[in-house]
Amino acid sequence: MAGAIRVEETVWITLSDGCRLAARLWLPPEGTGPVPAILEYLPYRRRDRHRGDDAILHPAFAAAGYAAVRVDMRGAGDSDGTMTDEYTAREWDDAVEVIDWIARQDWCSGAVGMIGLSWSGFNSLQVAAKAPAPLKAIVTTCASDDRYADDMHYMGGCLLNDNLQYGATLFTWLATPPDPAIVGERWRDMWLERLEVVEPPAARWMRHSDRDAYWRSGSVCEDYRAIKAAVLAVGGWADGYTNAVLRLLEGLPGPRKGLIGPWGHAFPHVATPGPRIDFLGYVLRWWDHWLKGRDTGIMDEPMLTVWMQESEPPRPRYTERRGRWIAERIWPSPQVAVRTLHLTATGLAEEASTVERSVRSPATTGLASGEWCPYGWGPDMPTDQREDDAGSLCFDGPPLEAPLQLLGGARVTLELSSDRPEAMVAVRLDDVAPDGMSARITYGLLNLQHHGGHDKARALVPGRRYRVEVRLKDAAYEIPPGHRLRVAISTVYWPLAMTAPTGATVTVHSGALHLPVRTEKADAVRPPDLGEPWSPPPLDAEILVAPERGRVRVERQVENGRTRVHVVRNLGAMRIADVDLELRALGSETYSTVADDPTQVRSEAERRAEFRRGNWHASVATRSVLMADGNDWRFIATLDAHEGEARVFARSWDLRIPRSTAEPADTQTA
Repeated sequence: MAGAIRVEETVWITLSDGCRLAARLWLPPEGTGPVPAILEYLPYRRRDRHRGDDAILHPAFAAAGYAAVRVDMRGAGDSDGTMTDEYTAREWDDAVEVIDWIARQDWCSGAVGMIGLSWSGFNSLQVAAKAPAPLKAIVTTCASDDRYADDMHYMGGCLLNDNLQYGATLFTWLATPPDPAIVGERWRDMWLERLEVVEPPAARWMRHSDRDAYWRSGSVCEDYRAIKAAVLAVGGWADGYTNAVLRLLEGLPGPRKGLIGPWGHAFPHVATPGPRIDFLGYVLRWWDHWLKGRDTGIMDEPMLTVWMQESEPPRPRYTERRGRWIAERIWPSPQVAVRTLHLTATGLAEEASTVERSVRSPATTGLASGEWCPYGWGPDMPTDQREDDAGSLCFDGPPLEAPLQLLGGARVTLELSSDRPEAMVAVRLDDVAPDGMSARITYGLLNLQHHGGHDKARALVPGRRYRVEVRLKDAAYEIPPGHRLRVAISTVYWPLAMTAPTGATVTVHSGALHLPVRTEKADAVRPPDLGEPWSPPPLDAEILVAPERGRVRVERQVENGRTRVHVVRNLGAMRIADVDLELRALGSETYSTVADDPTQVRSEAERRAEFRRGNWHASVATRSVLMADGNDWRFIATLDAHEGEARVFARSWDLRIPRSTAEPADTQTA
């Protein structure tokens, strides 16, 4: 296609209630007729914070003959209004209006697609469930169909510390101002309006500790049939959101395809760990099929393509993961069958027997867990599990005589009891090498008060036996001959999950491991050629502080037994040439606990967002703290906003939030 693509920095979309949303538009070269459009709909500020991410995605679509549209949601970036939470009915209704507006433009053929990663991956699914007529296909990456089961808030009903850290991030960015260069002198009034309505999102999410109507709203797994658009679901084995891909392939009734690589939380043409792929070329084949009606052959290829990870020593950061591409014609696959091994007093065995082993894990069990959602920018992957194994009940199998391939979700069923009304279990499946090195294959958590389901917490009766199932995260992994499988069960998984301050001893009476074993046949389906990665030129910016995420330091104080984990959470600092702006987006967390005193568990997150151009200087700083306080969580937060050196807004919160909705055990019937 001859000529240069056209970029419109700000296009205004006026909604039916008068609210104006700011959009950035990339169009094919002059002379191109009406073309299909691709929408990404985000709160992450197209003008600055997300400008670098947009630069390596949307220009490629315009160059290939599409209109690419990046919209700041209501209350975000330069758009009018306010925003108080994620994934609301207002967000989806606005998106439907935006799609209808796009379809009516003279540069649009009337066919629209949506693409997104993380938030925009979620709302691509959620908006597709609204079934706007112009929306023909979506690409959802690193997102979930179940907001309670697989987001940064809860895992198996256990409160994740990512609820605090991501809550701190959203808390900060909800309070940031629009750009005066775009909205003019009204920027200050718009900013103050946003500041007045901000509440710490983490506290709101903690008030919904069960899978109630709040979480069911926006969880498209509640009704897959509502989605009429074709769905390409993309994930990474290192990412926090892997499980949705296989569920979507199994649950959606319409056209769908799945792609899972070794990647962290990023698009596959720029993701770490690699190998990266020609994701833009793959997606353009998807768009050409569904938005232009061209036969690209993509729908003739296997439904599922995945990176089968191979065993290697665990490291906190990888450039690439060992493995190979495999494919399945359909999912669920007839090549995958369940194999059951039983937990016994002597390890994993084919025959069932009783166990009768108890565990009360040290408060620091979980230090080798890595981040819940690795980005690959820093040391955020799970490391050697031997220290965590030492604080766990471990059940080892015999050395394998042949390779064992796993594809899908393993499950562990347990009959257990607790000496406290409140307890959790973390279950890890490890690959143990002949030299003893232990690599985590996958894991799962369960709040034992959710033994009857996640809809309602039920306090445990101490000493009573319960049958529970712990679902482990989906994985594709090949264990080589000579290695052993290990199931490790702990009552703590800190700092990935917040630790209940009561502590508990859990006794396992019996149990079984249910493995999704894949048989590789000689006539196995061939995976498609995914090509070599490429992207449009990166954003022209001077990097002042490089982006980095991960656990950078662990401190142990011998005298008092306190352990601290220090995490860096920097989007970075840069000077963006084409908008003449200096942006700072910096953050950190500290997690601490005391070895023999779980009441001392504490999580703290700090964030700062800062904007500077000439005489304009605006900043927002937040602090969020979570600690135990009797039967409650105590949540403390502060927000400070400055224009230059002058404080324009400040507010603090000191909240007590019940840890559980469960009735006391002594009020329940057997």
